[in-house]
Amino acid sequence: MKRSGTADLPLHGGRVPPWLANRMTELCTAIAEHIILEYGTGEFLTRLSDPFWFQAFGCVMGMDWHSSGITTSVMGALKRGLNPRFAELGLAVCGGRGRHSVRTPDELRAFSMKIGLDGEALARTSRLTARIDNNAVADGFQLYLHSFVITGSGEWTVVQQGMNPENHLARRYHWHSAAVRSFVSDPHTAILGRPQGTILNLVDARAAKAQGALLAIAKEPIEKSLNDARKLIMPAHHDVQAKDIDLKRLGAVLAVAHEQELRDFASLLLVEGLGPRTLQSLALIAEVVHGASSRFSDPARFSFALGGKDGHPFPVPLKTYDESLAILRRSLEAARLGHAEKVDGFKRLDRLTRTVEEERQPLADFNAALTHERHISKSVGGRTVFDDRRENKKAKKTGQQSLF
Repeated sequence: MKRSGTADLPLHGGRVPPWLANRMTELCTAIAEHIILEYGTGEFLTRLSDPFWFQAFGCVMGMDWHSSGITTSVMGALKRGLNPRFAELGLAVCGGRGRHSVRTPDELRAFSMKIGLDGEALARTSRLTARIDNNAVADGFQLYLHSFVITGSGEWTVVQQGMNPENHLARRYHWHSAAVRSFVSDPHTAILGRPQGTILNLVDARAAKAQGALLAIAKEPIEKSLNDARKLIMPAHHDVQAKDIDLKRLGAVLAVAHEQELRDFASLLLVEGLGPRTLQSLALIAEVVHGASSRFSDPARFSFALGGKDGHPFPVPLKTYDESLAILRRSLEAARLGHAEKVDGFKRLDRLTRTVEEERQPLADFNAALTHERHISKSVGGRTVFDDRRENKKAKKTGQQSLF
């Protein structure tokens, strides 16, 4: 095993409101199901272990594009969405934030007993990754979140996050088991880095040897395990700016969604007559499902799918969110019945967007795109956490109870 990457994020307070948290659970589960259906559970673990893809994953669900809250909200949504469907999807999330993080070893033991894995070996792995990032690396970050994502065969990814109050930063750490594959769509972009040492299979019958190897890793210099980790450093500014985005890639998405000829063709891949705003959202979701690892170097671009809860780059368009979810659900339901055309439509939509990007090379007019999104916000149900606060204050003044 080795650490696959880190992400430095500005500390950001606040909570995810129920109207967004519930939708995030549904969307992240649908995206996970699409990836698992097309590429398998191991591929989904690989993507979770990539800090750039993980950030884009959080952005496309309507979270603040750069803040520390993405980690907690994404892992919480995945746990709520995946665990009840373990028998179907083959993935479970153990641990979480605060008191839930210290329960991770016990959750792993209980999980292992149900499906026949070596719970003690997995619990030791959980403790080892936490101790390395919390104690062995003297970087000033103290862990407060530890999530362990595991498959029925024993492959796993660890996502954990520490806080440094002095510099107002959070640092997210990603680990993965050596059994996890690299991105199937871009095999030459290695998430795992150069092979180092023995590949560990913690569910092998020779579990004692695996445990011994883990202890050996713990005694080695930390640098040996960490040198190849991918690192994402997010800026301090809270608003999304043009410099944060690959305007060529965003331009291709906007062209496919808003230019009549391209939009008519693209909508036929999913739902005939699909509106431009929902098509824009689905094109970015399709890239999260099918895009190569190299395409997530600008995670802020994915906030143009469904905005952000704090209004950056624009309020979350709830009507678009719900329509996008409905289309994702219908495609998955059709796939379960043996009709894969709509699921394949997402792959073709991603391919179309990349073809437009390569052949036409359109550059997005960032300011015009932002102005347009804010202009149509009310018509697509745009909402932020600040709307909640205003409504709560109004309810208190009138003596009415808020239903949020």
